[in-house]
Parts: sequence; structure tokens; C-alpha cells
Amino acid sequence: MSDVIVIGAGIVGAACAYYAARAGLDVTVVDRGPVAGGTTGAGEGNVLVSDKEPGPELELAVLSNGLWRSLAEHVGGFEHEPKGGLVVAETAAVHERLAELAAEQGVEHTVVAAGDLRGYEPHLADGLAGGVHYPQDAQVQPMLAAARLLRHGAEAYGRPDLAGALSLRTGVTVTGFTRDGDRVTGVRTTGGDIPGGAVVNAAGTWAGEVAALAGLHLPVLPRRGFILVTEPLSRPLIRHKVYTAAYVTNVASDNAGLETSAVVEGTPAGTVLIGASRERVGFDRTTSLSVLSRLAAQAVALFPALREVRAIRSYCGFRPYCPDHLPVIGEDPRAPGLWHACGHEGAGIGLAPATGHLIAQALTGARTDLDLHPFRPDRFPAEEPA
Repeated sequence: MSDVIVIGAGIVGAACAYYAARAGLDVTVVDRGPVAGGTTGAGEGNVLVSDKEPGPELELAVLSNGLWRSLAEHVGGFEHEPKGGLVVAETAAVHERLAELAAEQGVEHTVVAAGDLRGYEPHLADGLAGGVHYPQDAQVQPMLAAARLLRHGAEAYGRPDLAGALSLRTGVTVTGFTRDGDRVTGVRTTGGDIPGGAVVNAAGTWAGEVAALAGLHLPVLPRRGFILVTEPLSRPLIRHKVYTAAYVTNVASDNAGLETSAVVEGTPAGTVLIGASRERVGFDRTTSLSVLSRLAAQAVALFPALREVRAIRSYCGFRPYCPDHLPVIGEDPRAPGLWHACGHEGAGIGLAPATGHLIAQALTGARTDLDLHPFRPDRFPAEEPA
């Protein structure tokens, strides 16, 4: 019998398993697919504080940012790049608003005048009104990160005597829960029942479906996004993660229709990743050439040198969207023993370590570093409005 069963081997599930094992718990991770086979494998790897509104999610992002740096030191092997982010404005009014938001956030930043932008990004287009530089923003390779956390979860920073065990079972689909009265006591799977002291729902975009197996309403919905990938460049063209102010607006939007904004960044392999699009179309994976064309045009408008660079592929993923744009973290009072770590939308990579750390603290009865009340699973109405 495991102390904890984690449903989902994406980055959030891997972080929950890693920190729970470090806290001395025996952990079993189950996933119907491979490690990072869902949203994690289709992410850019953003570790951002710059795009968060002041409040609980920003606090979570700041905590997670520090944990990513610690993981890079103690675990490593997942291309952690603390390269910083640059948010740019196309008009003076938007630049003023970006500066105000940065002041409200209270995180480290520098307001950048129009004439100083080229000092940060030499290849930026002319005519921009300014920007804000966030040195804490970073990027990781998300598939490597998930794999590394699962592999090193039981090592406890070189103290295996203090760690629990961590086992991984892929190709196993959760079909229900075992219960003792109202309490969840394990999972039913296509590979048999697995008993556990607690179950963590870290199923990403499918977390709502997993909750429904326990008779619970959890409004996690897929929000599709496309990414363009260029051919590898012979020399770095882009130094930071660079995006326009519209990206911040789109992240916070409730619009189900298509929204796009320019997001451009390089990778250690020399490729350039270009986003970002958002739309709620269910789990439709059909490639949209019109969306890809719009993303390419926005990237070229921001970095004209990209006009001569070939795009070699694209991919899409589904962000686990919650209506109030906050993740769901904590034990579900409607089904004791069932915990949730999901609903992070496009911030799951960045927020994963803090989520796993807080879940592990709560599972072991420790005082959590952040108040989990804003992320409580039962905060949604029983039924969503029509």
C-alpha cells in the first residue's frame, strides 16, 4: 500500500511525487500514457512571474521560481535557463500600464524606455514604446524536467535514508476510486486496484474527468494552443523570453474564441519557439494554418529578422483552464482522501514545484508556506452557468 497515489505523470504530478517522496512518503504514480505524454509534452517550459496579476497566483509563482532554481542546482539535467523576460509595449499608454502592473506585482523588474530596448534585444523591431524586464523569468525543458523529478524523487538531496519510495506505472488507466464510506482509499485501474492513504489528482486537462469518477464537479476545460518551431539558427537571435502586452491580457481572458499574441524565445538547441494562441475548442487537434500564419506574422512584426527563417514544424497542446484562472490545490472536503493539483492553465510548468511542495507539506501535516484557501477544490458552483 502506498502512502500517496498520484494520477498523472506530467510535470505537476512529477513535482507532487518528488516532494512527497522527499518528505518520506511512499508514492505510486500512475498514467495511462507515457511520462509527459499530455500537456507537459506540448509546453514551452515557461517559468514566469511577469504575466501574473498580484494575488495568490503570483505568490505561487514567486515560490515556484525559487524552487525551480533549487531543483536546477540539486537535480539538474532539464535545461533550466534563467534568462529573464522582456514584455514590450506598442504604445505609450500600454507601456505606462505595464509599468504600473510591475509596481503592483512587487517583484524584481526594470522599466525599459523605448531607446533602451535594443540593449536587451538588439533585433527588436523599430517603433516600440518601451517595455519591462523581469530577471526572474526562466525557461526549462518540460519533458526532461518531469522525467528528472520522477527519477530523483526518492533521493532526498543525497539522503536516501530520509526519503520514501517512488514507483511509476505507465499504461494504466484510472477507472474509479475505492472508498471507505466517503473517504477515498485508493484507485481502480485497468491494471487492478491500488490502495493508498491519499490520492492526488494531477491529471492536467483531464482532471475534471478524473474528479467526475468520484462524483465531483471540477470545471477544468481544455484551452488549445499552437506553437511554431523554427530551424536551428547558427547564432542566438533572441536573448530573453519576449512577448507583447497582449499576452498578459489573453492569459487572463475568459473568451472562448481565438486569441493570439506574439511570444518569441530561443532554445539551447538554436530553434526559436513562437506562440501564443488560445481557444476553447474541446480536444480538437486539427492543425489550423490560419492560426499558424497569424503567429508567424506576429513574430516577424516583433523580430523582422525572422522573416528569413524557416518554420520546420508546429505542435499543439491543451491548457487545463479553470474559470477563475486559479489552479486547484488541496484536499477535497467532498471526498476526504482525494487531493487535487490541477487547473494551472498555461502556467503548469512554472507553478509545478510550488504545487508539489505545498501538497507534500499538507499531506504530512506541516504548515504550508502559502495559504491554500484561494485554491480550494470546492470553490466552484455545483453547476456551471449555461
